Amino acid sequence: MFRRNFLKNSIYGSFSASTIISLSNKNNPVVKSVPRIISTWKHGINANKIAWKKLNDGEGGLTAVEYGVRDSENDPNERSVGYGGLPDRDGKVTLDACIMNSKNDCGSVSFLENIKNPISVARLVMEKTPHVMLSGKGAYDFAIENGFKSENLLTDQSKKDWENWLNKSEYKPFINIENHDTISMLLIDSDHNLFGACTTSGAAWKMHGRVGDSPIIGAGLFLDNDIGAAAATGLGEAVIRTAGSAMVVECMRNGMSPMEACKEVVNRISNLHKNRPEWEYLQVGFIALSKTGDYAGYSLKKGFNFALTDDKNDSVLIDSLYKI
Repeated sequence: MFRRNFLKNSIYGSFSASTIISLSNKNNPVVKSVPRIISTWKHGINANKIAWKKLNDGEGGLTAVEYGVRDSENDPNERSVGYGGLPDRDGKVTLDACIMNSKNDCGSVSFLENIKNPISVARLVMEKTPHVMLSGKGAYDFAIENGFKSENLLTDQSKKDWENWLNKSEYKPFINIENHDTISMLLIDSDHNLFGACTTSGAAWKMHGRVGDSPIIGAGLFLDNDIGAAAATGLGEAVIRTAGSAMVVECMRNGMSPMEACKEVVNRISNLHKNRPEWEYLQVGFIALSKTGDYAGYSLKKGFNFALTDDKNDSVLIDSLYKI
């Protein structure tokens, strides 16, 4: 319990590889930094557990991150991911996702309707096509051709919420919507190979056809197996304007720690948006993982948290540092 509270309440919100050590031999502590998984928000706790089991069962990092975030996609109580996600202003649930492996192979789908697990479709785009992204009806047709089932993703609760929204028809994204949002997951395995996944149903009440940062390689997710990985959550338009996740990785390439890199890009976003009308409801958070297993989470405003799983931490939730 002490360790859990320490992790959650640390003023740093970022821990180097040297922080997690084995105390079996106090005279010769052994650094244990990998394997390690981090993911955004509270629903990352269970997602991490599933991914950790897949990794320990020998199924590999890519399958681990895929099935980890699928847990959120399948949960109707997660209102910003997959089945049960809040719809656009036309009452349609549209999904975005992307996935990357340690070789920088990547796959993505955007504006996908009636398919519960877009992350798995994104993986097939990576493995079965010469493309990186499929969108809309093309992504849907590809999913059906590969055995996915078409199903209604609008739950009764989400439909009710949409009908209530129609009474005002005001578009205003929620900050830290019920303490969760897009799920992004980063994983480093025992060989120091990196993997990542990101999936969302996007902003509630968005215009039909809107796509955010989550399926965009370099915005919602990016990794370089020689350097590190980063992923985003929050208002996608702000992340896209700065190529957020790619910039976090580039900052690490230039010598910054994961925490320093996340702070740098959040500062860029803050400077770019502080005089824009969306500033009132703007929230952006990043998680980052270095090639050595160091990690961090940082956000623009208070309320962002992320889940950590490794040999010493069974899916603990960490409150990130924030700018304002």
